[in-house]
Amino acid sequence: YRKRFTWMTVILTAAFLLAFWFVAREISADLREPWFEPTDPASVVRRFENAAVILALGFFFGSFVLAFFAVFGAVAAVNGETEQGTLLSVLSRPIRRWQWYLGRWIGFVVSGVVYAAALFAALLFVAAWHTGIAYDPIVVLKAFVLFASVVPLLVSVTMLGSCKWSAMSNGIVMTMLYGIGMLGGMIERILGFGLDESQSRPALRTIAGLMSLAMPADGIQRRMLAELLSVFEVRDLVGGLDHRLGPLGVGQVPSDAFLAYAALYGLSALLAGIAVFRHKDL
Repeated sequence: YRKRFTWMTVILTAAFLLAFWFVAREISADLREPWFEPTDPASVVRRFENAAVILALGFFFGSFVLAFFAVFGAVAAVNGETEQGTLLSVLSRPIRRWQWYLGRWIGFVVSGVVYAAALFAALLFVAAWHTGIAYDPIVVLKAFVLFASVVPLLVSVTMLGSCKWSAMSNGIVMTMLYGIGMLGGMIERILGFGLDESQSRPALRTIAGLMSLAMPADGIQRRMLAELLSVFEVRDLVGGLDHRLGPLGVGQVPSDAFLAYAALYGLSALLAGIAVFRHKDL
């Protein structure tokens, strides 16, 4: 399973990046026109807008790819090992259950963060190559920390589910849970970029907020994109940015309190998984 999963991830990632390269090339086609003047202020804004569209598109689908890696890498972490009989032989050694569980968690998180770093760098490289935009290292570091922080969150919840369900059932549950969070985030994006400025649907905003709280992974990615595009600084300067990005944009930027909630959510899932596994019949 591990070998098949690794090869599938490599193939899907390569296909995604190849398609993303050509899409980014077409989006930035106007920057290669003879009339384009790189030093003109309007051209600088145009370059930033194209880069923002490319990055928003790349990270929108890149978040799916990263979630796929984190979830399906850990989907059979406990019950899969139990069904194969390898868990009993491992735990027969002088090792505590929580140590084994935490060791597996660290392994999945480290591999996920390494994969996130490669994917993050590839997306930034494609955008920079086609638009010539330069990145602030501090902004990039902050954005990467947010991008990679989805990995321990998803691994914690997935391993908790693997203590109760089979690999297939756990994968279905995690896919639905992630989809609920994505749907809530999409609704908040739509409401945030101006389709509902009348504030006449507070119930819809409440529902979207609850869906985002059910799985905060998408909210973290939206905050990451806001940090990467420096939305707080340039939103007034580039007035049409939100409308150009549309549903792929940031919308309502998740707050620091939301990030604290997401961290508590992941930590709670990790501790709950350890507690469940300590009393699990093997």
